[in-house]
Amino acid sequence: MGSPIRVIVADDQSLVRGAIAMMLGLEDDIDVVGQAAHGQELLEILEGIAADVALIDVEMPEMDGITAAREIHQRWPQIKVLMVTTFGKPGYLRRAMEAGASGFVVKDAPAQSLATAVRKVMAGQRVVDADLAAESLTTAFNPLTQRERDVLSAAATGATASEIAKKLFLSQGTVRNHLSSAIQKTGARTRVEAAIIARDNGWL
Repeated sequence: MGSPIRVIVADDQSLVRGAIAMMLGLEDDIDVVGQAAHGQELLEILEGIAADVALIDVEMPEMDGITAAREIHQRWPQIKVLMVTTFGKPGYLRRAMEAGASGFVVKDAPAQSLATAVRKVMAGQRVVDADLAAESLTTAFNPLTQRERDVLSAAATGATASEIAKKLFLSQGTVRNHLSSAIQKTGARTRVEAAIIARDNGWL
């Protein structure tokens, strides 16, 4: 038997993070070498330890899981990324795979299947929740550009066009154009409704 698979778990919910770590730690061929509460902490930990697989939640403060996955793929391409989330949204699945993730599973999957997913991505396979994959095939791709997503995310916090313009270093006219386009693409009536639709589909 070879060396155990070194896994690091990132989830902002401490109870969930601890439960996943404890469950995986019971496996003879898996060794949990670290835990992080958000994406930025995950990257900081990875600078100091060696890991084979990173299990990452999608929605986290400081730095979300998909952004962290992209950073890991660029800085440590040898580390496999497995997204584990409560939010089984097709948009998240596509964005995670585009960011370099090797797998995407939901948290309510059976405990043993999570350990199996770790082994499979370590072996170079792709692992995707079957129901989510099927839904992904029937759901339209994210229609929003990156800049439209940036503007809509800022608008969702209640920021005005002027505040968004300052934050993103854009003119107010450009911000309004992006918001108008995002509202049209999502079929919404307001910027808030557009943000809700986009989030529900995993586009933000």
